[in-house]
Amino acid sequence: MKYLLMICTDEDFDAPQDELDPTAWVEEMDRRGVRLFGDGLRPPGEATTVRVRDGSVVLTDGPFTETKEQIGGIDVIECADLDEAVEVAARHPMARFGMIEVRPFWS
Repeated sequence: MKYLLMICTDEDFDAPQDELDPTAWVEEMDRRGVRLFGDGLRPPGEATTVRVRDGSVVLTDGPFTETKEQIGGIDVIECADLDEAVEVAARHPMARFGMIEVRPFWS
């Protein structure tokens, strides 16, 4: 089953840079054949929110919701089940400083 890992952090968090480096996690998950794709995201201030209202496209700069937690990156993984997906997410370095939201795909 495929899962989306949303790598989330608070706006302001303090962590040693070497503990945030996901290189070892990426290498391990690639070696295991679990990680299909992943990348970091630009800051929320560079986002554009798109909505259609009454047939018109409405654009808003920045994220649609006002929250302290922001998605900083994503990974798509393929695991046997949710237990394995949780194990993979728990190994990500950002799980110690932010949170990893694990969501299964419909298909």
